Amino acid sequence: MKAHDGIYLDGAWRPAAGQDVIEVVNPADEQVIGRVPAAGPEDVDAAVRAARTALPAWAATAPAERAARLSALRDVLAARKDEIAETVTAELGSPLPFSQAVHAAVPIAVAGSYAELAATHSFEEKVGNSTVYQEPVGVVGAITPWNYPLHQIVAKAAPALAAGCTVVLKPAEDTPLVAQLFAEAVHEAGVPAGVLNLVTGLGPVAGQALAEHPGVDLVSFTGSTAVGKRIAATAGAAIKKVALELGGKSANVILPSADLARAVNVGVANVMSNSGQTCSAWTRMLVHRDRYDEAVELAATAAAKYGDRIGPLVNARQQARVRGYIDQGVAEGARLVAGGTGTPHERGWFVSPTVFADVTPEMTIAQEEIFGPVLSILRYEDEEDALRIANGTVYGLAGAVWAGEEAEAVAFARRMDTGQVDINGGRFNPLAPFGGYKQSGAGRELGAHGLTEYLQTKSLQF
Repeated sequence: MKAHDGIYLDGAWRPAAGQDVIEVVNPADEQVIGRVPAAGPEDVDAAVRAARTALPAWAATAPAERAARLSALRDVLAARKDEIAETVTAELGSPLPFSQAVHAAVPIAVAGSYAELAATHSFEEKVGNSTVYQEPVGVVGAITPWNYPLHQIVAKAAPALAAGCTVVLKPAEDTPLVAQLFAEAVHEAGVPAGVLNLVTGLGPVAGQALAEHPGVDLVSFTGSTAVGKRIAATAGAAIKKVALELGGKSANVILPSADLARAVNVGVANVMSNSGQTCSAWTRMLVHRDRYDEAVELAATAAAKYGDRIGPLVNARQQARVRGYIDQGVAEGARLVAGGTGTPHERGWFVSPTVFADVTPEMTIAQEEIFGPVLSILRYEDEEDALRIANGTVYGLAGAVWAGEEAEAVAFARRMDTGQVDINGGRFNPLAPFGGYKQSGAGRELGAHGLTEYLQTKSLQF
């Protein structure tokens, strides 16, 4: 798609206040593919004012009409799914088949789910002599990441619109083109002017201005834990509601009774998907000592198959960051059994699929989120040891458990301090709540739980 040279404000593309621009670079070949405005505080203020002006009418719109606009949005996105996939591939570097199957298809499904929820959710209930109403929170400042750019936009904007909120969207500066495509789709779907506004800009400038703005009632942010803490502190000063989906260091626990080959192969695939740039990736594989060597061999073989199947990392900074963690893993005594810091291609910000063995729980690569195609395999003695290791980080976003019997896996998963656990390779469910324990965030996205994040409660007594 051709980049817009303006911001989407009050139902139209308008020039930004300043002349600064952001260059969008294809991470596979390092070529500039577009330029978008680097919006500043003036632009954010104009967008928030537009959202506030549009709020009363949109909040008063019948849920059935909001559902109809979301249905239309889903249809527009579905009609443009090929363009969505091609855009994400160009600005994120994701291989086209993955962009088609995940980056395009999942947001369409999520938009459809909120069209249904807007039509079926009960926004009021009787409780004794009270009537309890769920009302929109107000203006939402949505700050979204680059790793799943359209999915994260839809996971915030769709429930906000279904709830009757208006939105100011600030997408990641690395992937603004698919955000512009989303704004076009919102316009085409007939969503009223001002209900969704888009400002492209840098996080420390536009993102900070949005989080601080007194006209924003809720800040929904997905990104690093460090930035999430700053946003929470900023919002907290104004007693402003926040929804945070942050980092992860998820454990893939393979119990002795599991089908080891399947668990390892699926686990490696999970880590390598999206070039490892997934907050919920199972980057710690926990294997019983009696099966450890076999698991390491299986993982190294599986990782080698991904050498030409994964895309680059999003930018040079991310590439350098991931390489730094690989070097640190070697320095701290982990054994490199696949990949490393070598350059697999002459151009582009690639990192080879990497697997470490002999990783201990206190190592940096077992504690910190790397956000690249790097798997750490840890040895455990018994189930209690496995549970201690699995719960032994500041994160608690996702995870997996494998066992011969489902009940055994469920019993272990119930003891994990994490928000979402896949049992024996359970499939992704766009209606299930997603979000973390501990420093992985606050609040939930997707499904009915995601809708309630954008609602506040009022009771009337009779």
